[in-house]
Amino acid sequence: MQCPRMLAVIALAALAIASPVVEFSKAAAFQTAASTNADAKTASPDNTIRLHGLVEPIRSRLVTAPRITGSGPAAGMPAPQLVIVRLAKAGTMVRKGELLVEFDRTSQLKNARDREAEYRDILAQIDKKQAEQIIARAARQTGLKIAENAVRRAELDLVGVEMLAKITAEKNQQVLEEARAKLAQLRKTSELHERADAADLRILEIQRDRTKNAWDHAATNATRMRIVSPLNGLVVLRFVFKGGTMAEMQEGEEVRPGIPILEVVDPTAMRVRAAVNQADVASLATGMKVRITLDSYPSRTFDGRLENLSPVATASSMSARVRSFAAVFSVEGTDEHLLPDLAAAIEVQPAAAEGQ
Repeated sequence: MQCPRMLAVIALAALAIASPVVEFSKAAAFQTAASTNADAKTASPDNTIRLHGLVEPIRSRLVTAPRITGSGPAAGMPAPQLVIVRLAKAGTMVRKGELLVEFDRTSQLKNARDREAEYRDILAQIDKKQAEQIIARAARQTGLKIAENAVRRAELDLVGVEMLAKITAEKNQQVLEEARAKLAQLRKTSELHERADAADLRILEIQRDRTKNAWDHAATNATRMRIVSPLNGLVVLRFVFKGGTMAEMQEGEEVRPGIPILEVVDPTAMRVRAAVNQADVASLATGMKVRITLDSYPSRTFDGRLENLSPVATASSMSARVRSFAAVFSVEGTDEHLLPDLAAAIEVQPAAAEGQ
């Protein structure tokens, strides 16, 4: 009976000895964590504002699939697709005037040739119509000349009418009136023919001008199928949604007019755009010096300054009550690691603002 009691006493004594050790270990861990937080707080003052943004070029040009001008697709028909036959590689440095993207222009060239053929056909129709009108005008003028001569002859027949028999005089008078009526009718008819000929010719000229415009548009469309770089810079391919995922464009793919294909950026001048929370915007001012670090290259840090702070806030997509302000920071110097769309961290010291 005494053995179990002795074992219980020994177990209680062991717990009494172990409890201070466990409590000491927890206290030591708490003190270590507190010391670490204190050191971190000392290294990062409370007035430091940390922002996150994206690197973007100051000078860039967006290249999109060209839009086809002229007559659009028929009602209910989709817009024509463009096939990429040549495309600059991503990350390639190009010079102004070098080829960026080329689309298959077989359809545009065929359309231009068809419009040219229609234009030349209408020119031939105009020449033919003018020749026919010249012949018809000459025939009408001949008829008018004959009618005028008939009137003069009838007038001569009435000379010395008092010496003619009454019935002969009346007959000559009737012939003169008929000749004058025919001449007036021919003159009126000739005027109507001239107006009709001018209208027919004008219709052909309108068709000629429309066909010429269609030819010019088709030729322009064929020229737009080849796009060259507008500046010296770096090729950045744009991502598009295809096959359920976001991917870059490739040669041989079809695109719709107006779809962004790539962007040519000037790598010698970059900036960082970030959104500033409404709680921090009062602490910022244009001209503040900042420190910029690339998330992809933590060892790369750059000096910069706040160049622009939007005075108008935008609502957050999560909540309309949360507002943010767009801020643009310049980056001093150039670096090959400064590329568009890289994430960057910005540290702002409000006390470092100019004039403080």
